[in-house]
Amino acid sequence: MKMLAILSLLSATLLGADDLTVLEIKEGATPTDQLVFHSLMNQVEQAVERRNENYEKLKTADDVYAYQKKMKTFFLKKIGGFPKRTPLNAKVVKRLTGDGFRVENILFESQPNHHVTGNLYLPLTDGPYPAVLVPCGHSHNGKAAGGYQKVCMLLAQNGIAAFCYDPIGQGERYQMLADEHQKHFVGYPKLAPPHPLVQYLCTTEHTLMTVGAIPLGSNSAKYRIWDGMRSIDYLQSRPDIIAEKIGCTGNSGGGTLTSYLMALDDRIKAAAPVCYTTNFWRMLNSNGPQDGEQNIHGQIDFGMDHADYSIMRAPLPTLICAGTLDRTFDIRGTWESFRQAKRACARVGFPERMSIVEADAPHGFSIELRVGSTRWMRRWLQGIDDAVTEPELKEFEDEDLYCTPRGQVMLLKNERSVFDLNSEVEKSLSKTRNSNWNSMSPSQQQDAVRETIGTRSLADMPELKTTLTKTIQRKGYTIEKRILYRDEKNAVPLSALVFLPETPNNQSILYLHGQGKQIDAKPGGLIEKLVNRGHIVMAVDLTGIGESERTENPKTRWASNLFGTDYHEFMLAYLLGKSYVAMRTEDILQSATWLAGFKNKPAKPVQLLAIGEAGVPALHAAALEPETFSSVEIFNSLQSWKQVVETPVAKDQLINVVHGALKVYDLPDLVEMIGDDNFRISSPLKLDE
Repeated sequence: MKMLAILSLLSATLLGADDLTVLEIKEGATPTDQLVFHSLMNQVEQAVERRNENYEKLKTADDVYAYQKKMKTFFLKKIGGFPKRTPLNAKVVKRLTGDGFRVENILFESQPNHHVTGNLYLPLTDGPYPAVLVPCGHSHNGKAAGGYQKVCMLLAQNGIAAFCYDPIGQGERYQMLADEHQKHFVGYPKLAPPHPLVQYLCTTEHTLMTVGAIPLGSNSAKYRIWDGMRSIDYLQSRPDIIAEKIGCTGNSGGGTLTSYLMALDDRIKAAAPVCYTTNFWRMLNSNGPQDGEQNIHGQIDFGMDHADYSIMRAPLPTLICAGTLDRTFDIRGTWESFRQAKRACARVGFPERMSIVEADAPHGFSIELRVGSTRWMRRWLQGIDDAVTEPELKEFEDEDLYCTPRGQVMLLKNERSVFDLNSEVEKSLSKTRNSNWNSMSPSQQQDAVRETIGTRSLADMPELKTTLTKTIQRKGYTIEKRILYRDEKNAVPLSALVFLPETPNNQSILYLHGQGKQIDAKPGGLIEKLVNRGHIVMAVDLTGIGESERTENPKTRWASNLFGTDYHEFMLAYLLGKSYVAMRTEDILQSATWLAGFKNKPAKPVQLLAIGEAGVPALHAAALEPETFSSVEIFNSLQSWKQVVETPVAKDQLINVVHGALKVYDLPDLVEMIGDDNFRISSPLKLDE
């Protein structure tokens, strides 16, 4: 039977009572839906051990400086570098007066027609003043959140200017507004947005931006960091600011950005990241990976941990601020990272420039940490070491701090969102990508694909082994339950059902469904129709699909309706520099190789049928090892990574993106590699529906 006609057999599946579960849950063993997570965490543990061993080799100042250079080079590469500096076109749109300070509401362009909104808190005395940049944490109202207002007021009352700006996806800078007023955030009926046109939580927006940035070899962190750097540019452009006296302090997600900025921008002479610094091992074992910009591709595998943000800037002064009761960033990891950073500062001769403040408080910019960071800035930017205290401070209303006429930058004429910027990067990449790709031979293209996704050639993969656990007899055919093993450390076993007709026709089909092998396996389903025609069919759950897909409280997993229940697993793999596309491509090739030799002597190429989420890795498998397959049909699958970049809400596509892939090729290039003779894509997925 031609694979091109297989999908015409899709029809309503009749109910069946057979238990099609293959993997057994043994008492005390890892649950099957957590196998992938535990496998990846084992790899994280090994990577952390390697990183700590390398850290212990830093014995001299020269060792530390060489380490800094290596880390910064890696960091810049993984976020995709920065755009060119363009005119800020900054303007003061409003002025306010507070108790012992004044405020200017500022609007500037970090990139052309991409605006940053911020409030500059200034002392009442004559300048010039030192200045502190205050990146926001994940407050929905951004710079207007109480803790961020108060630390800025405190700094200004003590002679230091403070500039607090809205991150993308927060405050006045939500990047995807609704056409109609929203009563609540999407998926959160009890949580009202800060502006009536805002749809998504800030963490959701940050991650949606990252989904589109990953194929470009970037991350929403790139835009977040660049906004901070351009904010420093703005501060240094003002005559009332002392250009060489710049500090930075921010809480939570603002602590993340403080850490990134202080590591990469040596204009920051004093830094105080708040309620962020821990280490990956502690964080991943407690709260798990955070939203998009807080995960840099391959950083755990490379060895760039939280302590390294402080080490990268040694001996510039850094104060870690933390809460004992912080449930988001484990205090044990905070002290472990502090000790490592302190020792590195000692190596370069200035141990006193690395310090810590721990408040007996939960996660947040508590008064103790606001005071601690202000005292630190006074010490290093003003040369004053005194006991600052925080008086009672009256906060402004959100609207008082607006920098745009209608409270959102996307309501400005010709405003460009991060999604627009990502699309423009893709258009630029496509010119060189197409030229480079077309200049390669077929074998060079295959090598480039393998290197990009991080997979091996079939010849370098270990032989797949299987265990028959049970058989089920149905009318006209038998089902074998098989566990597929790979003789490799941390390998996740795959579950498979092999359907054997009474009279096989020596043509085998590898069936892959993005929702699991069981979808069409019941009596009357597609698989039975194929088997009744004499085909041997093997239905396999790829890594993270079916029995190994995370099912434990999936609705409580953050934004699972947009990013899938396997968000944590994807981000673990991403931090390790791995792609799910590569893992699943190898699953397919190893399964196909085993099936090709099953009941066939010699081995015979198999037909490949992939549906939904299994489509992208199936396309890769067919392009990389075409001789393994006699024909290929892919149904309801992603058409291109360009499509992901251009679609702000690319639902459930995080699992299908590969870091930097669009620098090398796009999915249609793989289709051309395979050719039209025995290949077909049916009902391609439309992301905007």
